[in-house]
Amino acid sequence: MRVLVLSDIHGNLEALAAVLDAAGQWDALWNLGDMVGYGASPNQVVEMIRPLATLTVRGNHDRICCGLTSTRNFNPMARASAKWTMQQMSAENLEWMRALPQGPLETERTPEDEARVTLAHGSPLHEDHYIHNMRDAWAPLQQMATQIAFVGHTHIQCGFAQKEHDWHELRPHYASREGSQMWTLPIAAEVRYLINPGAVGQPRDFDWRAAFAIYDSAAREVVFHRVPYDLDAAQERVRKAGLPKRLALRLREGC
Repeated sequence: MRVLVLSDIHGNLEALAAVLDAAGQWDALWNLGDMVGYGASPNQVVEMIRPLATLTVRGNHDRICCGLTSTRNFNPMARASAKWTMQQMSAENLEWMRALPQGPLETERTPEDEARVTLAHGSPLHEDHYIHNMRDAWAPLQQMATQIAFVGHTHIQCGFAQKEHDWHELRPHYASREGSQMWTLPIAAEVRYLINPGAVGQPRDFDWRAAFAIYDSAAREVVFHRVPYDLDAAQERVRKAGLPKRLALRLREGC
C-alpha cells in the first residue's frame, strides 16, 4: 500500500496543492492535523483535504481554532491567527473539525499489509507533546503499540529509530533547497520508528519548500519529499487577510 502522509498544512492552500500534484498515485492519505491556523486559506484547505483523507487526527490548532479549547497558551501571533481563523471558518467546517479524534489512532490491518501504524499529531503519548530530539522520542518509542508511528507538530522533517540499545536520529539530506527532491528511509525489521513527514504549509527546518512523506508498506520504505510551491501567492494571501506580517515573512525563511 502506498500512503501519502501529511501534517501541518496550516491554511496554506498553495503548498497543499503543490504537494497533491507532486505526490502522484496513492492508496490512502493519512492527515496528522493542524490543517488550519497561521495561513489565510482555512476553508479552502479543509474542503480540499476532507474528502481525500482516509484517516485524520486533530492538531492543537484545529482544536483551538474550532473553539474546543482557549487560546490562552498561544503566543500573541498564534492567538491572533486562531481568532481570525475561527471567524473565517464555515459552520460546516467548524463542526467537522470539532468531531475529529485527538489521536493516537491505529490504522487497520489490510490483506496487503498486516502491520498496523500509529498516527498522532504531537506524540503517541499526548497530542500536544513536541518530539524534537531523542530525549523526547525515548518514551514514545518504548510505549507505542506499533513498529511505526507518524507524528507532526514540530514542523521539522525527521525521524527517530530504536532497536534494543541502539538509538538513531534520522534527518533527510538534500543537495539544495531548490526544486523537488526526495530522500529514502528503508524500514528495517525489529526496529521501531517515529517519523515526522514535516510541515506542508509552514516548515521550520530552514527549508521553505513544502514537506511530505510517502510510506510504501510493500517496499518497506518511507520517502521524504520537498517540493516548491507558489510562495508569493501564499504570502500575499496572508497580507491581504490582515494577519500578522511575520506569518508571511517566515514562509520564505522556513522557520
